[in-house]
Amino acid sequence: MKLIVGLGNPGLEYENTRHNCGFIVIDNFAKKNGFDFKLEPKFKAMISQININGNKAILLKPMTYMNLSGEAVSLVMKFYKIEVDDLLVISDDLDSSLGRIRLRAKGSAGGHNGHKNIISHIGTDCYKRIKIGIDRDPNYSVVDWVLKKFNKDEMEIINNVSDTLTDAIDEFINGVDFVKISSKYSEKN
Repeated sequence: MKLIVGLGNPGLEYENTRHNCGFIVIDNFAKKNGFDFKLEPKFKAMISQININGNKAILLKPMTYMNLSGEAVSLVMKFYKIEVDDLLVISDDLDSSLGRIRLRAKGSAGGHNGHKNIISHIGTDCYKRIKIGIDRDPNYSVVDWVLKKFNKDEMEIINNVSDTLTDAIDEFINGVDFVKISSKYSEKN
């Protein structure tokens, strides 16, 4: 069973903010495939249990806020006995240009508090990631920038990225080798 995690912060005030790229992508994937999320308090998350071509997966949106994302991820992994190799986490990337897609098989948290907390809870940084560039603006503090909403043009870019990543997630669930997925969807620039 695969676990696909979209990182973000719950609540209307955080909707369409830069830090919520993971939520945007996973919501789009669920919507395109006709899946619904259900609040599961015991997992501190919104969950959708799905089946695509006979391949089972869980879509997860932690409701713990970004800095505690690892709590929900580890609870679901333990309960469903999901291996680290079957974990894919989708997040924003402050150090990439807006909309740039980067896939990684492992890596450090890179200053991202959601990844820091996941690494802390599952005990390894060897899990797959899709990172979406949100750029960086020196006129804003990091906190203010990641919590800033996308404007209309920026949102269009993120929606296009989200559409592209729907195919990448589908391939991951269907067991396509992650190296192949990465070389197909990661942007080299």
